Amino acid sequence: MRGCARGACSAAQPRRSLVVVCGAKRAGGSGGGRQRQRGGGKQSRPDKPPPGQPAARSKTLAMTEFKADEILMFDPVPAARDALQVLYAYPSEYTVGITSLGYQLVWAFFETRPDVACTRLFTDAHDPLPRKTDLLGFSFAWELDYKNILGMLEQLGLPVLAAERGDDDALVFGGGPVLTANPEPYADFFDVVLLGDGEELLAAFTERLIEAKRQLGGASGVPDRRQLLLALAQVPGVYVPQLYNVEYESPTGPVVAIRPAEGGVPEAVQKQTYRGNTLASSTVVSRRMAWENIYMAEVVRSCPEMCRFCLASYLTLPFRPAPLEGSLIPTLERGLAVTDRLGLLGASVTQHPEFESLLDWLMAPERSHVRLSIASVRTNTVTPQLASALSSRGTRSLTVAVESGSERVRAIVNKKLATDEIVRCAEAAQEGGLEGLKLYGMVGVPGEEEADVDATIALMQQLKKAAPKLRLTLGCSTFVPKAHTPFQWYGVSGEGEKRLKKLEKALGKEGIEFRPESYKWSCVQALLSRGDRRLSRLLLLVRGYGDSLGSFRRAFKELQGEVPPIEHYVSTHYDPEATVLPWSHLHGPLPAATLVKHLREAQAHM
Repeated sequence: MRGCARGACSAAQPRRSLVVVCGAKRAGGSGGGRQRQRGGGKQSRPDKPPPGQPAARSKTLAMTEFKADEILMFDPVPAARDALQVLYAYPSEYTVGITSLGYQLVWAFFETRPDVACTRLFTDAHDPLPRKTDLLGFSFAWELDYKNILGMLEQLGLPVLAAERGDDDALVFGGGPVLTANPEPYADFFDVVLLGDGEELLAAFTERLIEAKRQLGGASGVPDRRQLLLALAQVPGVYVPQLYNVEYESPTGPVVAIRPAEGGVPEAVQKQTYRGNTLASSTVVSRRMAWENIYMAEVVRSCPEMCRFCLASYLTLPFRPAPLEGSLIPTLERGLAVTDRLGLLGASVTQHPEFESLLDWLMAPERSHVRLSIASVRTNTVTPQLASALSSRGTRSLTVAVESGSERVRAIVNKKLATDEIVRCAEAAQEGGLEGLKLYGMVGVPGEEEADVDATIALMQQLKKAAPKLRLTLGCSTFVPKAHTPFQWYGVSGEGEKRLKKLEKALGKEGIEFRPESYKWSCVQALLSRGDRRLSRLLLLVRGYGDSLGSFRRAFKELQGEVPPIEHYVSTHYDPEATVLPWSHLHGPLPAATLVKHLREAQAHM
């Protein structure tokens, strides 16, 4: 779930035992924090925080300070006395979480419903907690944040495993890019997973939950948990892992079948795709954000290039831009009413069909004070005019993805980009007054050979000669297979680490900065990207061992004979015609047959 766009509220009579936190500023008015009415019942919380964790009261006070710096871009609605009590969490610090557009949007969605009372929770701060929580949600954007999710569950007194939660426990849901891609390694921790864009999915889920709780509550008002989950599973895009049985060839063998656990459960769950013209934008601005006081606006969603490894493209199809008039321009004007810093988001911002008109609007003299950041720039759209415009608005460097210096590898991954276009990009960046150019590359791409790595070295040397005043940086990762992409069947290349070292040595001699991503952590990412739900148990062990790289191998050793070896997930190539993938029952934008077709097209270049 992409927040309300990606990819989660209070009554007139606050209880005496809770403080009313004020100070959040409303854009264009005085505003203030919402008064929160909490339901009755018992709130399970540990008597004291775990070692190393600040006391609960200090986290509440921290949240008070954070809220004082928030400028809200929406009007909160007071929650009714019997509102659904929602605790919405981001499994990291406030500064990180409040910068997440997905988190912002889901929070604003809950805060603008009178039938929901929403409390926010971060690892270092939270609102006063409700005495009883009906729904606990997590925005999950980075795989290794799972350990913080487990820690938050424990601090709230909730069983870590969904199967151990009872009727009185809060329902735990999750959304975000990690879960939409492949929720299976984390399936045992969540009651519900929301798959896809949240614009319509969130409302359908929330309304069905409120309705089902009312219908199934009976005299006690507490519905049977299984029946509640069955009711939620009928909502398109709502995945309930407990309602699906996974069959394996053996304890260490592959998945052979995934079936509904009982009648009435859908055979498969379809990721939900929002097709409206109004895309996401910030619901809050704060100096506490990772990018201070930035107002973010989604310019495009998905990417038309469809690089064969790219989750950001394949999982969010189709590509759609926000219309300038009536949508994007009014959105940016709202942001400029409260800040002079804009962030334009999207996987391929400069491929917006009206980008030149947008840039003209941004470069108008009356907006000369605006600082501008662009998330991504298509390499062959960089011109001296674009570079000059960005430089005049505070941008010092550009980041472009070239993947490889080899034309052959770029053809394999469907990167429609010629070497001379990359050179012109560097020349244009220098001519336009930018100071730096960072290129993203990749090693270990399926079909890559040693000569292709040499071509990347040669490209960087060529760029240095073409734009000698430009500070060049190559950021390079190892190919990691991602679910719902044509390369999901390929494993991580064993040559990746050696090739990263080769690049580092060669570029170091040229005085070109090289920033490699850890090969070993790429292997961990692949493990989680292609894992099945047997990994939930392994993740619990890893967390207990300290979440180091060695902890993963230690956990695999301890579970030897009970789970497949790590190589099964990380480096094994799967047969696309015969393999049942762990996420086969979770359908993305494109059917498997289309992904196989794109795979074969890539293989034709190998």
